[in-house]
Amino acid sequence: MLRMAAFLGLVVSVPALLFAQPAAGTLTGKLTDTAGAVVANATVTATNIDNGQTRTATTGADGGYQFTMLPPGNYRVKFEAQGFKTFEIASATIGATQAVVDGKLEPGASTPSLGDLGFTPDQSQGSAQDQARLDKRAHMLKIHQRLGLITTAPLVATLFAANGAAGHNSTSSSRDLHAILGGVTAGMYLTTASFAIFAPKIAGTPTRGPIRVHKALAFIHGPGMILTPILGSLALQQRNRGEKVHGIASAHGAVAAVTAVAYGAAMLSVMIKF
Repeated sequence: MLRMAAFLGLVVSVPALLFAQPAAGTLTGKLTDTAGAVVANATVTATNIDNGQTRTATTGADGGYQFTMLPPGNYRVKFEAQGFKTFEIASATIGATQAVVDGKLEPGASTPSLGDLGFTPDQSQGSAQDQARLDKRAHMLKIHQRLGLITTAPLVATLFAANGAAGHNSTSSSRDLHAILGGVTAGMYLTTASFAIFAPKIAGTPTRGPIRVHKALAFIHGPGMILTPILGSLALQQRNRGEKVHGIASAHGAVAAVTAVAYGAAMLSVMIKF
């Protein structure tokens, strides 16, 4: 009798347990560009805002994507594709039914992906803490790249001003202009480099492809960006005293040229996929 009662109790409780489980939802949508053309092979990332769990999907040839068996909750949906600006929907509510979230990407400059930076898929889908660390590193490195491109403007201007600062016909004003532009370039360069230096490090992430070349060139233009203004200051002092540039200061032009070439090559290295 007791066994029969226990069996009946189990039969009654199983449906109750099943109904108590929260139903899973589905997230689907379509990704297009501003012209209305579908964007295939794009990465769609759905992050549960409540617990930090992340899932990724890839858009098909029709631009469509789908996530199934998603626990109900609030999700952050991010769309990324080569040659487009990243588009993110801060909050989308997923219930027990199908939710539709479409994305539209704007054309933009190509930036290194997490894969380019050496992150494996497992690392990109880690715990909430790891994911936050990855997001911060990727964000800082993207700022590093953008500031690096901006720094090329004062660098080129400094190189042009060098023609008026050198030679017998140079004036104190042209030399001062060259020195000011050089100082601005060095300051912006140090700011740019700080974002790469202080970006959170991820243990066990190999450096490969264009990023490896980019880092190797940094060992050339990094010391050059420090040494060039020092030599330039020495040369400026000698010229203002009416002396001919001599000694170690005479290497200012050569060091500046090598630094500029290495810096330009570093910028090109992250624009070429290999």
